[in-house]
Amino acid sequence: MDFRTEKLDTILDQFDSNTENGLTLDQVDQHKEKYGLNQFDEEESESLFSKILHQLKDVTVIILILAGIISTYIAITEHPDDFSEPIVIFSIVILNVVLAIRQEGKAEKALASLQGLSAPQARVLRNGQEEVVPAADLVPGDILLIESGDLVPADARILNSSDLQVEESALTGESVPVDKDENADIEPDSPIGDVFNTVFSGTLVTNGRAKAVVVTTGMDTEMGAVAGLLNRTTSGKTPLQKRMDQLGKQISLLALIAGAIIFTLSFFQGEEFINSLMTAVSLAVAAVPETLPVIVTISLAYGVQNMVDRNAIIRTIPSVETLGSASVIASDKTGTLTQNKMTIQKLWAYPNKPIDAESDFGEDEKWVLKMMSLASNAAIEDRDGEEIISGDPTETAIIRLLQEKGLPKPELDQNYPRIHEIPFDSGRKLMTTVHKLDDGYISITKGAFDRLPINSSSTTEDVGQEARAIHDSFANDALRVLAVGYKKYDELPEDLTPDELESDIVFAGIVGMIDPPREESIQAVKEAKSAGIKTIMITGDHAATASAIAEQIGIFEEGDKAITGAELSKLSDDELKKNVRDYSVYARVSPEDKIRIVEAWQSHGEVVAMTGDGVNDAPALKAADVGTAMGIAGTEVAKSASDMILTDDKFDTIVHAVEEGRRVYENIKKTVYFLLSCNISEILIMLIAVIMGWGLPVIAIQLLFINVVADGIPGFALSRETSDPTIMENDPIGKGESIFAKGGYRNIAVAALTFTITTLIGFYIGSFVDIDSAITASHEVGQTMAFMILGWSSVLHIFNTRTKESIFKAGVTSNKSLFWLAILSLVLLTVVGLVPALAGIFSLVELSLTHWIIAFGLSVTILVVVEIQKFILRKMNRSF
Repeated sequence: MDFRTEKLDTILDQFDSNTENGLTLDQVDQHKEKYGLNQFDEEESESLFSKILHQLKDVTVIILILAGIISTYIAITEHPDDFSEPIVIFSIVILNVVLAIRQEGKAEKALASLQGLSAPQARVLRNGQEEVVPAADLVPGDILLIESGDLVPADARILNSSDLQVEESALTGESVPVDKDENADIEPDSPIGDVFNTVFSGTLVTNGRAKAVVVTTGMDTEMGAVAGLLNRTTSGKTPLQKRMDQLGKQISLLALIAGAIIFTLSFFQGEEFINSLMTAVSLAVAAVPETLPVIVTISLAYGVQNMVDRNAIIRTIPSVETLGSASVIASDKTGTLTQNKMTIQKLWAYPNKPIDAESDFGEDEKWVLKMMSLASNAAIEDRDGEEIISGDPTETAIIRLLQEKGLPKPELDQNYPRIHEIPFDSGRKLMTTVHKLDDGYISITKGAFDRLPINSSSTTEDVGQEARAIHDSFANDALRVLAVGYKKYDELPEDLTPDELESDIVFAGIVGMIDPPREESIQAVKEAKSAGIKTIMITGDHAATASAIAEQIGIFEEGDKAITGAELSKLSDDELKKNVRDYSVYARVSPEDKIRIVEAWQSHGEVVAMTGDGVNDAPALKAADVGTAMGIAGTEVAKSASDMILTDDKFDTIVHAVEEGRRVYENIKKTVYFLLSCNISEILIMLIAVIMGWGLPVIAIQLLFINVVADGIPGFALSRETSDPTIMENDPIGKGESIFAKGGYRNIAVAALTFTITTLIGFYIGSFVDIDSAITASHEVGQTMAFMILGWSSVLHIFNTRTKESIFKAGVTSNKSLFWLAILSLVLLTVVGLVPALAGIFSLVELSLTHWIIAFGLSVTILVVVEIQKFILRKMNRSF
C-alpha cells in the first residue's frame, strides 16, 4: 500500500485504528509482534582480532614473519646469545600492523548517530487516552500527536493539522520548512520534498500542530531506508590502497623468486643448508621496503595536518591521497555552493520598473520593503554585541535588505505599531498584520502572488497583467517570489478576519529572492575544471532553481542537461551509466538516487568526491570514494559516514583539499622511487655476488639497518616536500594508473643499476684487492665497504628524489627537515662503521683511509648519474 496516496479511511481500516480512541493495548501488542519495534537494525563492527588477522594476511608482512621465524631458529641453533636480528624483524612487523590498524580504524558511528535522530518519546492516543510512550514502542496505527518543537518519531499520514510546518533537511537537504497539508494531492512516486500530507521520522516540527496516524516504523520508515542503505553500502579500497596492494604483491613475488634462486645457487655451490637458508632470508629482507608503510602513513598524516589548516578534517587517513585522484566532485547546492542565506535579488514597486536589490531605492521601493518587514516576524537579536537576524529564511532576507537600506527595523515597528495579526496559513499562503497610523489604520497582506486578492476596482486590468508578466520573469530566473498589498481604514474595523482584511487589497509590489552562490565557489569550479575535474550538482531543490545557480557558478554549461529524481527513477542502471556524463544537475533526488549517481560515475573509472549534510546524503557519502560532510550544517549521521568534514562548509575547501591530496600522492610516488631503487639494487647485488661466487655482500641485519636508517629516516621528510606550482593544471590521476606510471620504472632502473654497480665495485675491492698495506683484503672488509657505499648512496639519493629539477637549481636545504635528517643518517652510518663496539653488532670491520675515500667516491656517483639523466630528459622534453 502506498500510504502517501491512499485514502485515510483505507489506512485506518488497514490498521484497525480509530482517530478518536487510537489503538487498544492488545492491538499495540499484536502490531508490535507483526511490525517489530520502532528502531533501526545495527551493523556488526569488526573485532580487533579480525583487524589484526586482516593485516597479517598482507604478503609482505608474511614474508617478514617467515624471515623472522627462520632468523629466530638460526639464532637459537647457531648463536643463542644474539637475537638482535629476529627482534628487529618482528619489531618492524608489529609497528607496521599497529600503524595500519590505526590508519584504517574508523568506528562506524553513522547508525548510532541515526538512532540519535529518533525521538526518545511520543504522544499518542491509546484506549481513548492521551499517553506519552517510548518512541521505540510506537506501532503502525497509533494516533500520533505532534506540535512545534517535536522531533517526528515515525512516518505518519496527517489526519488534521493547524499551520503545520516541518523542517525536513535531514532527509531532503533543504533547510526551508515545508508547509504540510492533509488535503494535498500527491502524485505517485513523488520525492519526499513534495509529499505534503505526510510527516517523516527524524524531521523537526517548526510550527503548528497535527494529529496523524503512524503508517511505518523502524526500518520501514524513510529514515530506516537510509539506515538500510548504510548497512548495505560498503566503502571500497582507495586508489592508493589498491596501488600499494599491487606493489606489495609485485615485491613479494620478486622476493620469493629471488630467494628461491639464491637459496638454490648457494646450496649447490657447497654452502650448508642453514647458511643457504640464511642467505635467502637476507634477500627476502632486502626485497621488502620495511619503512614504506610507515613513511606512507606519515605522508598521509602530514597531509591531514595541512588540511586542518585549510578547514578540512580528514576522518580516514587514506582519503588524503584519494582526494588527489578525484575526477568528479558531486556537490550539494545549499550552503556548499551557495550561501545558505535567502537574499532578495530584485524588487518591483508598482507602477515603477523592476530594479536590482543593489540599486538605489526610491520612496515607492522603500514603502514596499517597509510593508514586507512590518508583516514579518523575523527578529533582530543582540548576541555578544553582534546583531543576529533570526526567523523564517524569507523574512530574514527582507529584514537584512531593510537594514542595508538604512531603514532600522525597531524604528519601523515603533512608528507603525502592530495591533493585530493573522498568522501565515499553509491553506491561504498569506499572512496579514494590522498597524496603527497617524491618520487611521493599515492592514498589510504578504504571501504567494497568486493568492493575493488584488482590488480590481482600485486599479486597471493592466496591473494584473503587468504583475503576472514581472512575476513570471522573476520565476524564470529561479527567484522565489513574494507579493505584498494593503488596505487603509479610517477606523479600526470590528471584523478582523481574513474575509475582511484579505479582500480587495491594493497591490503594492513583489520581491524575488534566492540563495545566491558563494563568490569563491565560482572560482573554485573554474580551478577544478582546469585540473580536469568535473563538478556536478546533486540537490533536493527544484530543477529550475538548481540549474539557474549551477549556470551562474559554471557547473551547467552549454549542452549539459538537468534531471529530476522522478525522471531518474525511470532510467535503468545501464541507461544511467551510459548517459551519466550528459547531466550536470540532479534535482529532487532520493538517497537511493544519489548512490546510483555515484556508482554510475564510478563505473567509468572516475574517482568521486561527494559532499552532503543531511541524513539522506549519508549512504552516498559512504559509497563515494571520498565522502565529504559539512561541519557547520551537517548532521552527525552525515559526518559519521564521511571521510572528510569541511569546517567552513565551502566548496572551494574541497578544491584546496584536492591540491593537497595531489601533493601527498606525488610525495608517496617519490618515496616508492626512493625506497625501491635501493631495495631492488640489494636483490641484484646479492644475486650477482652469489652467482659470481663472491659470497654475500651484505647480511640481513646490515640490510635492515640500511633500510631503516639510511632509507627510512630521511624518507620521513619526503612528506614535507611542497607541491609543483603546476600541480592543479594536470589531469587527475587515473584510478587504474600504476604508481610507476610516467617514468617510474625507468627512474628506478637507472638508480638501482647505479647502486648495484658501485656497491659491487666496492665489495670486490674490499674483498679481493689489497689497496692498503695496513688492511688486508677480506670478505669482511668487502662487506663493510658494500655496507658503507650502499648506505651512503641511499641517503644521498634522497636529494635526487625530492625534485624533478636539478638539485643545483632546487638546492639541498630548501626542505630543511630532509636536509638535517639526511645528515643524521650519514652520521649514524659513519659512526656504526667507525665505533668498534657498534661495528661488531653489525659484523663490520675496520677500514683504512683509502677504503673510506673510495667508498665515499663511489657513493656520490648516484648524484652524478641522476643529474645526467635529468639533463637528457629535459633536452628530450620528457618529464623525470
